[in-house]
Amino acid sequence: MTTSTKPSARAALSAALAVSATTLSIATFELAMADWPSGLVRLGVVPLVALIFCGCTLWSATLLLRVRHDGVKFALPVLVCAATLAVLVYAPLQHIALRLDFDRHREDRERIVARVETGELKPNVYDNENLIALGEREPRVSAQGNAIIIDEAGEGAYVLFLTSRGLNRGFTGFLRVPPGGTPGEFFEFERKPPSQIVSYDKDWYFVAN
Repeated sequence: MTTSTKPSARAALSAALAVSATTLSIATFELAMADWPSGLVRLGVVPLVALIFCGCTLWSATLLLRVRHDGVKFALPVLVCAATLAVLVYAPLQHIALRLDFDRHREDRERIVARVETGELKPNVYDNENLIALGEREPRVSAQGNAIIIDEAGEGAYVLFLTSRGLNRGFTGFLRVPPGGTPGEFFEFERKPPSQIVSYDKDWYFVAN
């Protein structure tokens, strides 16, 4: 005597949850991966995860054919993918990640700014008079090897803490401007104007070029 068992939707649901969680993590923390080779993230990891998510969504949709005979549980994977897609489209994931980064590291960054202003921290990279390599002993407050970019101006020091560094000198990061200064006066914007300036607090801006 043989017994038949209905196919289980548990594996499909687990796969959809895993792929969706990975996709959301990559979408949220893409900028935080700036210490990885930027080409690997933008040309490798991101497209690969997007392709896997699209494939998972299409595969989950085919499971709807089983709903009539095996129950509504087979609709759960595609619902997970649909909810993930809605979050990707409508939720400001990178803005949330940037706000968390700003709040988490603000005190350390302000202490470093103070040390720059007093002259305790000075450019220490032989071929770049605007770069300070903080080293491994300092808090991790900047991408690209924990280095900061400074611009000494008449009103004080501009200090840029990188969140990413792209090709052709493109970058994103948190810029602290001295009192009376404006983000557009930062020397890095002389060659290429900023494409984004967002105020995060008094004298603090998220900038991109």
